[in-house]
Amino acid sequence: MKFNNNAFNELKERGFIFQATNLEETKRILSEGPITFYIGIDPTADDLHIGHFFGLQMARILQDCGHR
Repeated sequence: MKFNNNAFNELKERGFIFQATNLEETKRILSEGPITFYIGIDPTADDLHIGHFFGLQMARILQDCGHR
């Protein structure tokens, strides 16, 4: 998959980024090259809730931009 350095803007446009410390550093890190990220969700749990959905959506956007 080809790397797309637009992950920060995509996340911001979709409302995933609202307030954070050091936004410029986050933007720089996401635009320089693929990063490895982690989401701590237990897929074997008895139930999932809407909060899990947002993490999974963010992971999909990062994956689509070439991150791991």
